[in-house]
Amino acid sequence: MATEKTIGTRGREFVGTVVNAKMQKTVTVEWPRQVFIPKFERFLTKRTRVKAHNPAEIDAKVGDRVRIQECRPISKTKSFKIMEKLGVDFKYVAREEHLKEGVVARAEKAREHPKGEVKEA
Repeated sequence: MATEKTIGTRGREFVGTVVNAKMQKTVTVEWPRQVFIPKFERFLTKRTRVKAHNPAEIDAKVGDRVRIQECRPISKTKSFKIMEKLGVDFKYVAREEHLKEGVVARAEKAREHPKGEVKEA
């Protein structure tokens, strides 16, 4: 069993939601932020996405709420490490299920009415 080196942390700390966990020991974490648009005097909600190291002892999955902290660059795009898992983000999970239901409904509708079929009145 190889022991993994510990990675020191420094700098900024964020709380976000894991939106992608298909890579080895890496997850994509996303959190919303608001940007002020002076011309319209309104705020626009944007999102920030970063890649973070996912240690084996934490093992975060899609939909988990996590705290990440900046560390030395681990790879070309990965400069954050997951410090702890805070629980499940139920709002994100519900949104993903809703989107999946819409995709399935559209696929079923497309199967029922192929593009070349003529509807009789």
